[in-house]
Amino acid sequence: MKKLLFIAAAIISYIAPTQTAIAADPTETHYSMEQCQGSAIPYPARTVKDLAYPDSLTPVYINHVGRHGARFLSSSKYTTSLSRVLHRADSLRTISPAGKELLRLCDLVVARTGGRWGALDSLGMAEQRAIASRAFAAFPTLFKDRKINAISSYVPRCVMSMDEFTHQLTRLNNRIEIYTASGRQNNQLVRFWETDPEYKDFMAGEEWHKVYDEYVDSHAPLTVAPRLLGSKYQLTDGEARDFGIAVYKVIAGCSAMGIGADLSQFVTESEINALWSIENLHHYLTHSASTLSTVPATMAAPLLADLIKTCQDAISGANPYSVMLRFGHAETLMPLLSLMHLPGCYYMTNYFDTVGMHWRDFYVVPMASNLQMILFRAESGNYYLRVDLNETPVSLIPGRSIIYIPWNTAQDYLVRCLPIQMQP
Repeated sequence: MKKLLFIAAAIISYIAPTQTAIAADPTETHYSMEQCQGSAIPYPARTVKDLAYPDSLTPVYINHVGRHGARFLSSSKYTTSLSRVLHRADSLRTISPAGKELLRLCDLVVARTGGRWGALDSLGMAEQRAIASRAFAAFPTLFKDRKINAISSYVPRCVMSMDEFTHQLTRLNNRIEIYTASGRQNNQLVRFWETDPEYKDFMAGEEWHKVYDEYVDSHAPLTVAPRLLGSKYQLTDGEARDFGIAVYKVIAGCSAMGIGADLSQFVTESEINALWSIENLHHYLTHSASTLSTVPATMAAPLLADLIKTCQDAISGANPYSVMLRFGHAETLMPLLSLMHLPGCYYMTNYFDTVGMHWRDFYVVPMASNLQMILFRAESGNYYLRVDLNETPVSLIPGRSIIYIPWNTAQDYLVRCLPIQMQP
């Protein structure tokens, strides 16, 4: 009898781990708390060495497309909704100590912002100055007594990002001629989603909403609300999901505001990964090519066409500028990088629960994210293009690891990325 019980126990111990492994979600992500700040994560650390290039090449031109730097939360929407619910839980005496800490955090965010919702903060200013300084140090001949053109979106945080970047350049060399412009006349290049009719139709449609809503229903954790509001606080499942998403929106933006909050006191690693994946999927569906539509990427075609033309003009001598800067938003870069099929920025699937494993907004568009297309001339007189994403060289052409690409090859590839009607 004892022998039979031993065998049965052994069988159970063998089966149990197998069942657990089968039950585990293979698409579940395990990113760090910092990474799960998503597109609100501050710009990654970089050095001038990251921009180094072979001595046999001479830089002749830079096209730069950048997102604004770190900012305050874009609105008071989530701090207001959280505060209202947390105050109610406090008055009902159900609120937990972590909930009270979150309420204090909401008050701190409001006080720190001081009515500057969406404005560039001191960290964002420093990010732009640092990027400008590294470019100046890495490519000094392009910033010495040369002409530079810069444009920005009409949104104040973008204008200020442009101003901080160009002001830093003038501090380093006050003989640079810099021509700047901001306003709605730049929408086609830096805020194209406001004017593209196909994109407006896509956003008004039901298909992407259906995919997103189903994902929220199945992935938004219901455990955040009772931990913060108390187990006796009454919420529907929908209200608990919305509360968890609001918590994420606030805590994920703290680092960008210079607030050093300990996120683990409000959410677990599993919960913040789930909440991040919801925001990440929203970014992916609405601003990147997907099997639902390529329109969220192709709306960046005028910008890509401008980048191609200005590079070619720099080679032919028709472009008077050594550097051209464009300052926009995460929504400017996500479509452009997807249209170019850059590694980590383009992913096609019918299984949308796998998006978070392959397309990650914290990699694609951290605060102050940028694309730099750098033209070099070789001793032979031939031109080469290097593409940097967030100041790190990346391969331009899928399937090829080469970083320095002959301009004619790079130009042909980039033109093929454009919609057929825009190709020559």
